[in-house]
Amino acid sequence: MTNVIDEIFELFARYGSGGYGEDISIERHMLQSATMAESLGAPEKIVVAALLHDIGHFLPAAGEVSVHKGRDIEHAGLGAAWLSRAFDEDVTAPIALHVRAKRYLCAVEPGYFEQLSDASRLSLAVQGGVMSVDETEAFAKEPAFEAALIVRRCDDRGKEVSTQTQDLESYRGLLTASLHQRN
Repeated sequence: MTNVIDEIFELFARYGSGGYGEDISIERHMLQSATMAESLGAPEKIVVAALLHDIGHFLPAAGEVSVHKGRDIEHAGLGAAWLSRAFDEDVTAPIALHVRAKRYLCAVEPGYFEQLSDASRLSLAVQGGVMSVDETEAFAKEPAFEAALIVRRCDDRGKEVSTQTQDLESYRGLLTASLHQRN
């Protein structure tokens, strides 16, 4: 199972320097998101979720279609599904829900939409837009609701050109410790 850690590092090495519509690389964005989760005192599994929340962008099925071409690549679900072979729902559920968390926050939090980056606003349109009242009520009942909101807020704040972070290697131990426990 530790082989998945090597695969994650390979994906970052292969695709991490690429752009995704923001002013920084996707790797820097993901590292900044993890740094933000740590600074909030989030549990380790949420730090891992923040670090890996956009890994779906690195997967072959996701690379074929871009949200910037007007289609949703469903990177959240792809990434969570790929990671679920090695990580528990404490890590994968917030990843799977982080796009829905953006849609939720746009519906319930005044001013949230306005603080989104241009790229996040663009992707919101193809990811289903602002949630309806029924959708927000259903989303608030998700077991990973709170964790998804934390990952989402870390995602939103992890887009600063000047923010410095640790490198990916510094998270290897945390990633390894977060793998499924063998019985």
